[in-house]
Amino acid sequence: MALAIALVLIAVGAVVFHWWSPWWLTPLASNWGLMDDTLMITMVITGVVFVAINLFIAYAIWRYRHRPGHRAHYEPHNKKLEWWLSAITTGGVCAMLAPGLWAYADFISPPKDAMLVEVIGQQWLWRFRLPGQDGKLGLTDVRFVAPDNPFGLNPNDPSGRDDVLIDAPELHLPLNRPVKVVQRSLDVLHNFNVPQFRVKLDLVPGLVTTVWFVPTKAGRYDIQCSQYCGVAHYNMHGHVVVEPEDKFQAWLAAQPTLTQLAAKASAKAAGNPLVAQGRDIAQSKGCVACHSVDGKPGVGPTWKGLYGKTESLVGGAAVKADDAYLKESILEPNAKVVQGFSPVMPPQKLSDQEVAALVAYIKDVK
Repeated sequence: MALAIALVLIAVGAVVFHWWSPWWLTPLASNWGLMDDTLMITMVITGVVFVAINLFIAYAIWRYRHRPGHRAHYEPHNKKLEWWLSAITTGGVCAMLAPGLWAYADFISPPKDAMLVEVIGQQWLWRFRLPGQDGKLGLTDVRFVAPDNPFGLNPNDPSGRDDVLIDAPELHLPLNRPVKVVQRSLDVLHNFNVPQFRVKLDLVPGLVTTVWFVPTKAGRYDIQCSQYCGVAHYNMHGHVVVEPEDKFQAWLAAQPTLTQLAAKASAKAAGNPLVAQGRDIAQSKGCVACHSVDGKPGVGPTWKGLYGKTESLVGGAAVKADDAYLKESILEPNAKVVQGFSPVMPPQKLSDQEVAALVAYIKDVK
């Protein structure tokens, strides 16, 4: 009897917890209601089944408890009951799946006046691109991805020259304006997820996926990668800042275009071409996703002030971070593991010139 009472309390407690828990109420974007309504249908159907099964088991425990003089009736098959259960299960599954079809159709069908934003995922960082004054994004292709072109822009497409390039994990969006998000991955499967917006769709290598929403509340919200993408997956995060139109336009005007970045890169290369090349390689290879350049902790040791520093290694030894150590750590990262860090960095296939450029850049980060 104690088990029957426990099952009844579990069923009642689950229903009470659900209705008292506000975790699903986040009206911060236009599509939150549709997503939550679809989720609620699933919750109600599965909840009814959960409660019914637990109450039935509790009833069966009580009804068919051991009593002297009573024997169980053996009934291996009941076709009528099986048909009823099959029909009810089929109806329940259809009722859960059908609303999702409408929700998904709306999720990927943005209005014609929606603002265009491109999200680019790469192990383990986010980049963003917005159209310039021509209102169009330039063509891209993975074959154009290079240290000096991490976005993979087609250099022969004039539409891309005024594209606004955001090589940082923070995206600003205007308040109460439809936003069409096109997504692509440069390496493996990622997932652009802003939980408060109910936005979550995979970035599939070789494909362009599309979602849309309207931010309805100003604030700063987390971007998460919700698809496991490698050892530093947990560190692949960013932020969306929703703000009034005037503040958004001011932020947008301060972001560099492709033409401006090219001019800036040329100026840096003229000053120290090897350091500039190393900086480009660190960005394009995703090194900065694990190694910070501002002293903050990451998956790997920070590069700020690393050159010339004595590092304590796993096992108790120590080593000075000179040219030889940096080169070895790039090509054979697990040969010497710094104390406090895990041996998770994969070996890098780089030319001698690229290694020298990376070392020069690390030496320059002071």
